[in-house]
Amino acid sequence: MPDWSSWRKDVDLDEYEARWEQLAKSGENPHGEADFVDDVLAGMRPASVLDAGCGTGRVAIELARRDIDVVGVDLDEDLLDRARAKAPALTWVHADLAGLDLGRTFDVVALAGNVVPYVAEADRAAAVAGCARHVGGNGRLVAGFQLAGGWPTVAEYDGWCAAAGLELESRFATWDEEPFGPESSYAVSVHRWPTPPDDLGPGVPDPDHAEPPDEPVADWFAQPR
Repeated sequence: MPDWSSWRKDVDLDEYEARWEQLAKSGENPHGEADFVDDVLAGMRPASVLDAGCGTGRVAIELARRDIDVVGVDLDEDLLDRARAKAPALTWVHADLAGLDLGRTFDVVALAGNVVPYVAEADRAAAVAGCARHVGGNGRLVAGFQLAGGWPTVAEYDGWCAAAGLELESRFATWDEEPFGPESSYAVSVHRWPTPPDDLGPGVPDPDHAEPPDEPVADWFAQPR
């Protein structure tokens, strides 16, 4: 499968944008990712979403249309320029996911459209960790990408999430929530902070009611109580 530089070299951005517009004109739904993110918190609409690897802004702009507070982040200035042109009132940030620090968290952090495999191989774990740092206490990290030769496996992705302190909540084969199985060629994965035992002692944070701490979540359970 191509890497990011190959994709950017081969893809005409005007044609890329037109493809989604044509999909909508034909009566098909071009907003499967936004629909999924909108419903991922057990039917409760998220108040805030970080669109990590936002590209030209398609997903972020649709979420903002639904009155969700959205921030879009991407490393490609050309794509961000198109996003800014379409929605100048939204916040668009030029940044590398591996070192991302926006100083806040979100109800959902979304990595749609093969963002994870397009991150340089050496930076993928750090990029997932950077996104995890922005997931609120009861939030979700949502990622969708193709499963193809040379690209990350779900086991690798789960490992990067676990290293960042997150655990798998659910996985689907499509944004329409088709069941995931061994033959699936696409994975939509939902990760969250672990729910701590009910008998946590004083001073131990509950990820459902507090922002994640600076130390890895795994350390919470190692504290004496």
